[in-house]
Amino acid sequence: MGQKVHPKAFRLNTVATWASRWFASGKQYRKYLQEDVRIRQDIRRRFRDAGVADVDVERSANAATVTIHAARPGVIIGRGGQGAEGLKKELRERFFGTAKGAPALQVNIIEVDRAALNADVVAQQIITDLEKRIPFRRTMRQAVGRMERAGCLGVRVQLSGRLDGSEIARREVIMRGSVPLHTLRADISYAQASAQTIYGTIGVKVWIYRGEVFNEKGKK
Repeated sequence: MGQKVHPKAFRLNTVATWASRWFASGKQYRKYLQEDVRIRQDIRRRFRDAGVADVDVERSANAATVTIHAARPGVIIGRGGQGAEGLKKELRERFFGTAKGAPALQVNIIEVDRAALNADVVAQQIITDLEKRIPFRRTMRQAVGRMERAGCLGVRVQLSGRLDGSEIARREVIMRGSVPLHTLRADISYAQASAQTIYGTIGVKVWIYRGEVFNEKGKK
């Protein structure tokens, strides 16, 4: 089970929580879900250099909050906060409305703690290196080295595709330590993405084991 299910979905309400927090029914549910997907896609595409890890969306009857977790928040905030204000204005116009009665929008930008142990940030760095035509084995070794120095307990990095321009697509995996996918209390950061190279698309998957999470009475 743990090998097939998305690690975050498998641990919801245990060590992970939902990225979208709101209640809706019928067509409103579909509308909110599609908007949340587009919001995340637009933010990740627009601020690719910021190392966006997560985008949380909360909605209530008269308010909405978009929280962006990024490794380099200054890229989003911009000089004098102009970038954040521009993003807020764009989100309001495209998704939340500007008419009277539209929900009040708040945009929070938070720096990621220990970015080297966040799978989304690591995957984005790997993609950047691959698209710069850096050899994939060096890219994988450097990524694993950064995570080990940051204190991870286990890591797995997988690349799939025409690696280094080979005629036949294949898969390469580097694994260090343990990555207990079946343990619900295991804090595992997971990300999957794709790099667009001159040889085609290369799939990138990253698993990072950061330790076990116990309840408030437990001890690490």
